[in-house]
Amino acid sequence: MKTFSETELIAQLQSPEGQKKAFEQIVNTYSKPLYWQIRRMVLAHDDANDLLQNTFIKAWTNISNFRGESKLSTWLYRIAINETLTFLKQQTTYQELTIDEPASSLAEHLEADTYFNGDDAQRLLQEALLTLPEKQRLVFTLKYFDEMKYETMSQLLDTSVGALKASYHLAVKKISNFLEDYD
Repeated sequence: MKTFSETELIAQLQSPEGQKKAFEQIVNTYSKPLYWQIRRMVLAHDDANDLLQNTFIKAWTNISNFRGESKLSTWLYRIAINETLTFLKQQTTYQELTIDEPASSLAEHLEADTYFNGDDAQRLLQEALLTLPEKQRLVFTLKYFDEMKYETMSQLLDTSVGALKASYHLAVKKISNFLEDYD
């Protein structure tokens, strides 16, 4: 399949003849990075897959609203993150997690996931991430795993660069403390 630049994709999305083909290219291009961003937040493969599908469904149904004021990838990440945060809020509301130990319950869920094939270091990092507040976990995963620039995150999360840098710094410090306490 021919790959298109973002400008060409946006142009094709605006034309009824090329819209389906362009969207197929978008799905092929962004499925993997979006999946892993979602997966790092929800941990479970099945949940991440469902949220990825919801992301693309929402993107398809709202494609006519995309005006190109931001990058296509930023728009897709925003949809994926909003879907993920909504899901996490619903999980917190509906799951029977104890208020004192929600992270340990999620860590047990991670270990039970048949798709998780990480070693002890990866499991430990995931456990450390679970101790972070949602916003810090999100900023950390975008910066550390996706190597996203603060300016892009700022557009994506509608937060100042300074606040994002502070969140990342706090997340790194909390993760370091968690790992030191583990030793």
